[in-house]
Amino acid sequence: MDWTETYRPSTLSEVRGNNKARDALREWAETWEDHREAVIVHGAPGVGKTSAAHALANDMGWPTIELNASNQRTKAIIERVAGEAAKSGTLSGGSAGRRLVVMDEADNLHGNVDRGGSRAITSLVKEAGQPMILIANEFYDMSNALRNACETIEFRDVSARSILPVLRDICRQESVEYEDDALEAIAEQNSGDLRGAVNDLQALAESTERLTVDDVVTSDRDQTTGIFDFLDALIKEEDAEGALRMSYDVDETPDDLINWIEDNVPKDFRGAELADAYDNLANADRWLGRVRATQNYSYWRYAGDAMTAGVAASRREPKGGWTRYGPPSYWSKLGRSRGTRDKRDYIAQRIAETAGVSMASARREVMPYLATMTHHCTNRELTVAMTARYDLEAKHVSFITGSGESTNKVQSIVEDAARLREEAAVEGSQGAFEGATRTDDDPLADDPNEGDEPDDVDEPEAEDPAETEADDSQSGLADFY
Repeated sequence: MDWTETYRPSTLSEVRGNNKARDALREWAETWEDHREAVIVHGAPGVGKTSAAHALANDMGWPTIELNASNQRTKAIIERVAGEAAKSGTLSGGSAGRRLVVMDEADNLHGNVDRGGSRAITSLVKEAGQPMILIANEFYDMSNALRNACETIEFRDVSARSILPVLRDICRQESVEYEDDALEAIAEQNSGDLRGAVNDLQALAESTERLTVDDVVTSDRDQTTGIFDFLDALIKEEDAEGALRMSYDVDETPDDLINWIEDNVPKDFRGAELADAYDNLANADRWLGRVRATQNYSYWRYAGDAMTAGVAASRREPKGGWTRYGPPSYWSKLGRSRGTRDKRDYIAQRIAETAGVSMASARREVMPYLATMTHHCTNRELTVAMTARYDLEAKHVSFITGSGESTNKVQSIVEDAARLREEAAVEGSQGAFEGATRTDDDPLADDPNEGDEPDDVDEPEAEDPAETEADDSQSGLADFY
């Protein structure tokens, strides 16, 4: 049995090394009916965050629903599993009552890769009718919207002084003989990581009859490899097998790791070896595309093979010296273009919902044509119709047409589109509003022809020849109206 599970705290009073955070978590639960907010419990791995959540559930008598965000992180799954539990208190029609929804690894969400998972969680915590605990290692990897929607409690690293009594108690219950210095060495070696200390104790106790300080060595437990050490080994030193094995200890997802490699490999590779390396990265990217399309994460292994073993095998000559590796430029580009991407995705979503196509098709096949046809709002009628049909705001019209968001031209188009939508809504009501009481301010109150067909519509103004020619050049676009 895994001792970290065997000796997991069953009550909050047994949680060691984070008394302040433990008490704050208890207070959050006891006053939940007053504030009804979710809480983010964050801190380094191994400090007892998940254990504290389950211990709290035991103390409060709340059944738990747990969802691991790294394995089940699509919008559909989050809404189906956590959403039903958080809103109704039941997964399959069971009795109502308080349930604790525990979302582990809530910081392990990456926008489009998670198919709306991050937005789904943010919406969920705002609407939940049940207590929710979101557990995260990296607090600032979570979106601002999600952080602002929750209370926050930080679990700090567990000191060696707090780890030592736990190790002694486990040794007593497992009948392990030990030297005091040995336990102190394990506690110091794992200062901050209680779970790591328990794992080390179990590994050592199973290999010796009496635990001595000489048995405690710092290399017994694998350590995470830093990304820069990994890049140096991949690009300059390791063969294909060594690079693949070393990647197992890097704390990066394949989606992020490929960006690190792609940006840094050209700093040392040249010519044919660089071409081969990019060939392998392209192959890895195809596998990652399959993961995104199917949500089948078993394909990650093939992507990992190509981006590590494949790149290492592309090296044709020894590399030496020191290279300044850096984070992917892709990340900074994403940060700078976030606002632009949000506008693009909103428009694509509106087109997709209206036309019954995918967002990808809307972005690739529809939006470029709309941008050409409405460039600088030269075809004003079409631009108004597009704005009304897709319910666009000024910033979206500006994005498509290239005209300034604050210009009178764009503002008047948005206003006309709003009127067009209102008229369409009234027309679609099939007379549902006929006979309604009118106010004195209603301009149609005294219109004797109110219910008649609009035969007396004002004659349109004479068209400018240039505008007529422009409209004729875009014949067939009335379908957008």
